[in-house]
Amino acid sequence: MPFRAVPGGVSIRLRVTPRGGADRIEGRGEDAAGAAHLKLRVSSVAEKGKANDAVLALLAKASGLPRSSLSIVSGETAPIKTVLAAGEPEALLARFRALLAALPERRK
Repeated sequence: MPFRAVPGGVSIRLRVTPRGGADRIEGRGEDAAGAAHLKLRVSSVAEKGKANDAVLALLAKASGLPRSSLSIVSGETAPIKTVLAAGEPEALLARFRALLAALPERRK
């Protein structure tokens, strides 16, 4: 799972494609080492934090969380990012699992 409980919330591992033509969550992926991540595509460019802002706005909208509860904790300038969703971990895990389950299946 690309989500894990941490003190004070849930850590979410993302793989972000800026200038992707649309803002959408594409599903679950894995890197070469088998580490899971959530694949996101945003239409914003990776310049002056625009893509990062779009990532957080997309996650907030998809999860129903306030934008202020999400923050990038690592990978601000990299395609692989870690986002912290602040709140009660078990409730957040349930919310993100439901979000992942609701995504359409995509072929690789």
